[in-house]
Amino acid sequence: MAPIIFTSPLETTPLIFDASIFQKEANIPSQFVWPDHERPRLEPSPPLNVPPIDMKAFLSGEPLSVANATRLVNSACQEHGFFQVFNHGVDSSLISEAHKFTNQFFEMPLIEKQKAQRVFGEYCGYASSFTNRFSSKLPWKETLSFRYSAHPNCANIVQDYILNVMGDDFNDFGKVCQEYCEAMSKLSLDIMELLGASLGIDRSEFREFYKDNDSIMRLNYYPPCQTPYLTLGTGPHCDPTSLTILHQDDIGGLEVYVDEKWHSIAPCSEGFVVNIGDTFMALANGVYKSCLHRAVVNNRTPRKSLAFFLSPNMDKVVTPPKTLVKNDQRMYPDFTWSSFLEFTQKHYRADMKTLDAFSYWLKRESEI
Repeated sequence: MAPIIFTSPLETTPLIFDASIFQKEANIPSQFVWPDHERPRLEPSPPLNVPPIDMKAFLSGEPLSVANATRLVNSACQEHGFFQVFNHGVDSSLISEAHKFTNQFFEMPLIEKQKAQRVFGEYCGYASSFTNRFSSKLPWKETLSFRYSAHPNCANIVQDYILNVMGDDFNDFGKVCQEYCEAMSKLSLDIMELLGASLGIDRSEFREFYKDNDSIMRLNYYPPCQTPYLTLGTGPHCDPTSLTILHQDDIGGLEVYVDEKWHSIAPCSEGFVVNIGDTFMALANGVYKSCLHRAVVNNRTPRKSLAFFLSPNMDKVVTPPKTLVKNDQRMYPDFTWSSFLEFTQKHYRADMKTLDAFSYWLKRESEI
């Protein structure tokens, strides 16, 4: 039976994570110190073998290129759920602009960033660590998250959100973030076509399922930490979303747990790191795996990354294609993304057992 962890706003005044102050102090607050068995090791983690996928070649339809891409993706997604995409069609200048505005945002004084302060139970807004949700094992990071929707009625949802919370001075920032999300949505549908082909189903099935996606964009900032071996930038977890498309700056920090060992994935400016999330694992009936990963920090240089979390439309039912269900064996119950998202924001701190805990929670709710 999977454990359920119900979370609520802290009753006491939460700690304020201000990296400009904390990174100058001799000791980090105890809330950021992780247990011994979860801390990063002092020696570098070995690199993970992450296959490079040429998206342009796959989309060309050339049989040998298609066969090669689907073979590599199928192997990686059954083993650990991570691969990289190149020749993806996203303009390099757009990526650079997104990183530039990310830098500018997180370099602002805390009081300015707090104009977009995230509210408990919501997933949009600025968060200085998880200090308003948890009192221990806090991540050494700041984030800015916002909703993206591919629905025609939400044409400028990202730009409008940033303008509403930050003001007119952030018009260019909002415009770049909107364009970046649109590019990620387009790329994610191409990747869904690749995933469908690699699973032996019609290439258009998953593309159609996600064409009106309701996704999350997150800008991550990991400040330097004087004792990086005591804390983590992001704790070990599997993404509850469907697919993550990550662009890292040139500072490493992403690690993946494979074969009882943590492995690193080095940054590469020309490519995106892609990984399977829990929702797609359910959609694929467990054939493809979401994998445990984390982010480590260092004591020298800030690290930034851009993460697009693809998710289906809020009310679309996540149920696997019949061809992926053998002998009526279902790995997970049907659910909507809205219910899973609410579970992770209000009832459970995402870890390696989020989907199992959610499945148990759904069963319990249905019996009430």
